[in-house]
Amino acid sequence: MTDESTNDLETLAARARESVDACTSLAAIEELKVEFFGKKGAITALLKTLGSLAPDARREAGARVNAVRDEIGALVAARQAELDREELERRLAAGRVDVTQPGRGQQPGGLHPITRVRRRIESLFRNAGFSVEEGPEVEDDWHNFEALNIPANHPARAMHDTFYFPDGRLLRTHTSPVQVRAMLRDKPPLRMIMPGRVYRCDSDMTHTPMFHQVEGLVVDEGVSFAHLKSVLHHFVERFFERRLGIRFRPSYFPFTEPSAEVDIECVFCSGKGCRVCKGTGWLEVAGCGMVHPNVLGNVGIDPERYTGYAFGMGIERLAMLRYNVNDIRMYFDNDLRFLRQFG
Repeated sequence: MTDESTNDLETLAARARESVDACTSLAAIEELKVEFFGKKGAITALLKTLGSLAPDARREAGARVNAVRDEIGALVAARQAELDREELERRLAAGRVDVTQPGRGQQPGGLHPITRVRRRIESLFRNAGFSVEEGPEVEDDWHNFEALNIPANHPARAMHDTFYFPDGRLLRTHTSPVQVRAMLRDKPPLRMIMPGRVYRCDSDMTHTPMFHQVEGLVVDEGVSFAHLKSVLHHFVERFFERRLGIRFRPSYFPFTEPSAEVDIECVFCSGKGCRVCKGTGWLEVAGCGMVHPNVLGNVGIDPERYTGYAFGMGIERLAMLRYNVNDIRMYFDNDLRFLRQFG
């Protein structure tokens, strides 16, 4: 190797030492590696020139280049390890917890508004002598339809957009199957409500694929439509904590006869007419009727001896009216700003 080449090598080594000392970040170290050891790096270029030298000169020059390469490599590795240690210490310092400082404390949680309304409904009916029954959410066709006077060819099935499983089972479309199971298990007199989740293929501002429903059932000797009206009237007035008018409109349900839709005096305008009630002064809150004799017969109860009434209400619907919420989806968006209002 010529004196000029030796001087170049020493200059390169000196420049490498200065560059390594000047590196203050891991990114700068990576750039330095490329500058010296990359495909177009300074050390790589020197190694490529060795092939043009005579064998003896190549050996001597190769040894010097390798020595400088190893020296620079060791300097780079040491500086990288130092920067790695500094970065770790910085991150540890940033995440350090001062255990001598007072804690933030815990904010008390609250029940979800749907849970609050459901518990309120259960409490009011328990006080009126009703028991609370539960049943499976995955049902079979007989309990969900057949036993309730809805055979396979019945047009009422068109009213239900049902979630079916491949084996023929389904997600219950109402909590009425719980009534069927209760009547099969117990004999009259019966007085119960059935709150729970139900499922239908529907989704918009006032409907969700999963929602909560509460149904009621009373079966005994001498039960009449007047008893049904009295129970529902007392319930809505206690639920909304005010005197309210109530009316029944003729309707149709396959499991009750006669059947009716239940309207209450608008809780926002007291029956004067507003945007919520669309100027009518009334709000629909429930469906009801006298239990169909076929339903009683299907569960082994003598319809000649016993009569009964049933009703059903959407819990989200009652919650929307009680809390003045106009979009049912707000109950399921889990927006803490909304939910904290009920804490």
